[in-house]
Parts: sequence; C-alpha cells; structure tokens
Amino acid sequence: MKGTNIGEFEELVLLMVGVLYPEAYGVSIKNEIALRSSRKPTLSAVHAVLQRLQQKGFLKSEFGETTKARGGKRKKLFQITAQGSKVLEEVRSMRNELWDQIPKVALSGFSYQRPL
Repeated sequence: MKGTNIGEFEELVLLMVGVLYPEAYGVSIKNEIALRSSRKPTLSAVHAVLQRLQQKGFLKSEFGETTKARGGKRKKLFQITAQGSKVLEEVRSMRNELWDQIPKVALSGFSYQRPL
C-alpha cells in the first residue's frame, strides 16, 4: 500500500504511543525513548513525527484535562488508530520473517574467511 511505509524513528514513536497508553503525549514519549534506547531525541523531533503519523492516519489525538502542575495547560494525548496498528503488525511481521531467515552461523560472531 502506498503511503504506509514508516521509518525507524516513526516506528519507535508509534510503539511508544502504545507502550504509554493512555498517557502518551510529547514529553512522555520523548522521555520513554531516552530511557529505553541510546537516543536523546528533541521534543520538536518527537512532535514532528507525531504530526506526520497523525497525517498518515496512524495516530489520533485529543486534549486531556487541565492540570495545576502544568499551569493549566492541557496535554495532547495520542492513541494508535486501527490503521496504525495494522502498519505496526506489517512491520513486525516483515522483521520476524527476515530474522527467521538469517542462518544461525551468520549471527555467530566469528569472522569467516573464504578459502582461496
């Protein structure tokens, strides 16, 4: 399907939205990515990806309630749509198929030298 491809960072953000449900918002996603990976994304990079994923139809958003802790500012909460769930399943399936096709010797860590 055209337009359903996602990049590695888009996939990571989409997965974090699922992991953080129902409290997936920009700062929590950024912090979770930093906690679980070696990446230190900027908030603006996360917001750009969230907007792009929403435009593709993989995410939907709504504003949460105002809180005193945030000075009355409401969080924009994100959820994965059915279309987003489908694209994640497709990516997962493709990755699993490829992993299953790698010969064990290819991942054994020894250096192979071709005979002369």
